[in-house]
Amino acid sequence: MARYNKPHLLLITTDQQRGDCLGCAGHAAVETPYLDELAGNGTRFRHAYTSVPSCTPARAGILTGMDQWHHGRLTMAGSDALQYPATLPGELAAAGYHTQLVGKAHHAPQRRLQGFHQMVLDESGRRDPGFVSDYHAHFERAREGEYGYRDHSIDWNSWMARPSHLPEHLHPTYWTASEAIRAMERRDPTSPSFLWLSFARPHSPYDPPQAYWDMYVDHDDIPKAHVGDWSDRYDRRVADVNAPRSHRSARETQRARAGYYGNITFIDHQIGRFLYEYRKRDPEGLANTLILFTSDHGDMMGDHHHWRKTYAYEGSARIPFVVQWPTAWGDDVPRDTVRDAPIELRDIMPTLLEAAGVDIPESVDGSSLLPLSRDASVPWRAFVQGEHSTCYDEEHGMQYVTDGAQKYIWFHHTGHEQFFDLTTDPGECIDLAADPGWQVRIEVWRSRLAEVNETRGDPRGQGGRLIPQPDGALRLSPNYARWRDQAAGAMRAWRGEA
Repeated sequence: MARYNKPHLLLITTDQQRGDCLGCAGHAAVETPYLDELAGNGTRFRHAYTSVPSCTPARAGILTGMDQWHHGRLTMAGSDALQYPATLPGELAAAGYHTQLVGKAHHAPQRRLQGFHQMVLDESGRRDPGFVSDYHAHFERAREGEYGYRDHSIDWNSWMARPSHLPEHLHPTYWTASEAIRAMERRDPTSPSFLWLSFARPHSPYDPPQAYWDMYVDHDDIPKAHVGDWSDRYDRRVADVNAPRSHRSARETQRARAGYYGNITFIDHQIGRFLYEYRKRDPEGLANTLILFTSDHGDMMGDHHHWRKTYAYEGSARIPFVVQWPTAWGDDVPRDTVRDAPIELRDIMPTLLEAAGVDIPESVDGSSLLPLSRDASVPWRAFVQGEHSTCYDEEHGMQYVTDGAQKYIWFHHTGHEQFFDLTTDPGECIDLAADPGWQVRIEVWRSRLAEVNETRGDPRGQGGRLIPQPDGALRLSPNYARWRDQAAGAMRAWRGEA
């Protein structure tokens, strides 16, 4: 089979999928046969992390290839239109690619193209003034009875779960795959293509179709939540159905996981549907397609009595990450390999650009994964640094550093520390921060984080030390204002304003 000069690029993302929730990662219950097949034909990165574990900042890292200090978002704060120095779809479009996005973008404003030629959007409950989600418009046209999209009564961030009340073909996951198939049909046949297929699940509501709910609701192998020796303070039942920390019963937790896993398997099967249609329509094109699958962040799913995201813990910060290199490349890349080096979402942009033969802009902080996939011994970063300025309350604002084997967490409002040996304690149940035998190693990690902060001009690092910020840490880096002001200037110029 001929090898194209420029491969097609397919980026598949989910929203809020844990790094352990793949069949090929050894999960006891979750079934992901199509994603497992991609991993078997490519490379799975075992220690992939998101540097800011919530939607908007994580997606900024994907879009720009920049670390969080450089793209400016250290939390969910900030919704201004930003004009970055370079974006993944913008660079590909300039290189002759036809660029499309289907599903969740989470841009501001929501129709801002950021370099895409076309976008078809499912933005869940997020609505700018005058914005109507393409999915919601479809739902209103296609619904077959007097029911609403949210008549199941489960909120966007709830731990509650139940099967969807919608016919399967009206579920947003099904719609997203269907629109991706239409995008494949609409693409420019004379150009290489870049498609970002972005599912809004398994993010709550945990509402898979009935068949996928039934797969897990009484599953014997659903793992119990991890409960650490440090989590007693969160061992309390909170009445709020959207509570980010609350002790739920074993049955409630199992139901939440059943809904969550059902969403994951439903997505996996819809990925399989899309790939089937792709293969049927254009087998040579599929053979020349690089497929990258990941998520923006994870979900605690009741671990340590925590729910949702924005935490440094593995459930929230570690993500699945699989690359199937074009099969037309033959033996030029490895197949069925696993890499342990710590990687991050910022690595997506340079990976896809290198594969496409496009120069990587100077603004990009990430590194291409292609050399690492070919050779595990290539020089690579020693660790990933991440953070979130607030986690539902200021007390939980944090920074973390990890190499996938050890993790140091520092809470920047209080100065509290945690340390975990992930090789022996992947569930982070034993906090070693006060263990005398680990103090030398902890100081190494503490110094690494202090150096990161000091180097970038963050007041949380001074003189080689971490400096707590009891009155509140930065929510946006100084760079955020730069990209905001550039966007505002471009808007004024377009309007002919002085």
